[in-house]
Amino acid sequence: MSGFGKVAVLFGGTSAEREVSLNSGSRVLAALQGQGIDAHPFDPAEQPLDALKGYDRAFVALHGRHGEDGTIQGALELMHIPYTGSGVMASALGMDKFRTKLLWQAAGLPVPEYAILNADSDFADIEEELGLPIFVKPAHEGSSIGISKVKEHNTLHLAYAEAAKYDSLVIAEKGVMGGEYTVGIIGRGDEMVALPIIKIEPATDWYDYEAKYNRDDTRYLCPCGLSEAKEMEIRKGALEAFRILGGRGWGRVDFLMDEDGNHYFLEVNTAPGMTDHSLVPMAARVHGMDYPTLVRRVLELATND
Repeated sequence: MSGFGKVAVLFGGTSAEREVSLNSGSRVLAALQGQGIDAHPFDPAEQPLDALKGYDRAFVALHGRHGEDGTIQGALELMHIPYTGSGVMASALGMDKFRTKLLWQAAGLPVPEYAILNADSDFADIEEELGLPIFVKPAHEGSSIGISKVKEHNTLHLAYAEAAKYDSLVIAEKGVMGGEYTVGIIGRGDEMVALPIIKIEPATDWYDYEAKYNRDDTRYLCPCGLSEAKEMEIRKGALEAFRILGGRGWGRVDFLMDEDGNHYFLEVNTAPGMTDHSLVPMAARVHGMDYPTLVRRVLELATND
């Protein structure tokens, strides 16, 4: 007996990130079963949620809407099933890039300059204000879905139209081009730790969906090349950024560097990917925690309080 009881691995779902979630969840399931844990696949797109009755805990490997945004977390709480990752509020905030930025700004954490776009925006004025390049993104999607990099004048409106297919709330963000990094986080309360930072170097123009999941030429550097003092400063800031949103269990905080060595927190991921290209397993490995150990640790941290 594992002591975990009957475990549901939630993956698949109905979001635009379904394929990534199926990949993550199948690996998590195999890792749990390989350790003798009574784990079972559960796809909310194919099974009614009340079929979860009788499970003792849930590993949430869903990505995107209805999996990472507080909705499934609320359902699990109503059913009194302990689950992995952040609670309802932190999940909802983490899925909302705009409100994440507002909270971080209020706490004095650095974020890239940005503007909210709508159909009536003065696109030329925003281009002038932010400068090129500009990244345009739906506020409630992950995996770089619906994101465009605007490099030419008078094309911001086209990027807005693309993002607006996915979301009514669209953000334009100043391009911070000194490097893209991420910090994995695991633990709860005072025992929460930031994992070693990973630097992401895509062979493509930027770290898009293709570079994240389908290409083998994206480079992941860990150690990341920052000075030890800078890495410790940012890891401490990432923990603060995660805690401000109410994060718990595990997650990932992405940040950018500018050419002058300043960092800017970008967004938080409260149900990180667990595929063979995913970043938290990579950082955990450098930290001395292999994939099965990481999965088991995340499951140990499951709660519904």
